[in-house]
Amino acid sequence: MDVLTLSRLQFAVTAMFHFIFVPLTLGLSIMTAWMETRYLLTGDETWLRMTKFWGKLFLINFALGVVTGITMEFQFGMNWAEYSRYVGDIFGAPLAIEATVAFFLESVFIGLWIFGWNKVSKKVHALSIWLVAIATNLSGLWILLANGWMQHPVGYVLRNNRAEMVDFMALITNPYGLIKFGHQIVSGYTVAAFFVMGVSAWHLLRKNELELFKRSFRQAALFGLASALLVALIGDLHAVEIAKVQPTKFAAMESVWETKRGVGMNLFLLPDEKNECNAIERLCIPNMVSMLAFHDPNAEIKGLKDFPVDLRPPVMPTYLSFRAMVGLGTYFILASLAALFLSYRKNLEEQRLFLTLLVFSIPLPYIANQLGWIVAEMGRQPWIVYGVLKTADAVSKNISTMQVVMSLLGFTVLYGGLGVIDIYLLAKYARKGPDNDLSGILKTEGRA
Repeated sequence: MDVLTLSRLQFAVTAMFHFIFVPLTLGLSIMTAWMETRYLLTGDETWLRMTKFWGKLFLINFALGVVTGITMEFQFGMNWAEYSRYVGDIFGAPLAIEATVAFFLESVFIGLWIFGWNKVSKKVHALSIWLVAIATNLSGLWILLANGWMQHPVGYVLRNNRAEMVDFMALITNPYGLIKFGHQIVSGYTVAAFFVMGVSAWHLLRKNELELFKRSFRQAALFGLASALLVALIGDLHAVEIAKVQPTKFAAMESVWETKRGVGMNLFLLPDEKNECNAIERLCIPNMVSMLAFHDPNAEIKGLKDFPVDLRPPVMPTYLSFRAMVGLGTYFILASLAALFLSYRKNLEEQRLFLTLLVFSIPLPYIANQLGWIVAEMGRQPWIVYGVLKTADAVSKNISTMQVVMSLLGFTVLYGGLGVIDIYLLAKYARKGPDNDLSGILKTEGRA
């Protein structure tokens, strides 16, 4: 493999591994903050024990996620120097804000939350975890605005053989970036909800701490249903934006080859890229693709044949990833709705088949998130900045194949080790359950 292919593979490995941690951090920070707020308002020790238990799992995930995120940025200078030279002034601005504002806020207050149980009042302590949750989500905002600019570049001019920013407000109000942020944030909330439901289900099957885990299960089911519905709603808005600004990606997502109006959606479809057609088309829903693209059943959809072959994204992985993501999203809505209904029944712990299903469902939102990123990034190819800079022109010129091979192997070994540590620690403390000794914390209850 050449430097370009290896560099793309390395970035894919590091980005996808990093994104194992991000969505759980986004959602679990909010859920932990809500639990501590309920303790603050009610004084119920069950909420405190829930906060401590889920907060410990949040911290494990957060710590390892930070480590994996830092190494990703090194690659822009190492493997993608031409990209950094060409668009670094624009792409670097939101990342700099993320590091100096959101990450700084996050780091300071997570320290206060970890070490402040016996040092500050209950109100200050609860405020600290809310600030961590807000900062975590703000961090996602700036990163996704940067990625949104790569998907739909705005507010720039090409000057001196570089892209230079002329309108920062255009970047931070870019509809593509804002919709992408909304879609990704609620996807992260869905990951956290199914994680909490799955772990709670595991304990309920063993009749451990029934009151605590029934309460955790109900909160996660409500959070999961709201999140899954929002994923579908914002996902619809995202599809409209993609159809408008990235017609090649949308055509690949639905495997549309011919330009026409009133395009229907085939429930069973198999793309044939070699012959520029679909080998199988079955059970067509009339006008559905046009409706999804522009909310108009007679809207025109540009087919892949209208674009040069070298400007088309890989159709098969884009199409299959999109369909699988949508299918999983539908499952999340149905599963969380059933979970919410069953959570109000007194014999929740007796619903063994459903609880077992939720335990095995823990990985599914992670998979859906990864599939979404495959659609986003593979569907943008061959561009690294859509319509501005091709991926092949962005790779470093003065790096050898062996150097990339060695760094790829190093990252793979490092991340593989971190992955084992993360799974081991999460599984260990998830199985262990909540602590019973809260005496050190309860001593501070009288503080204002």
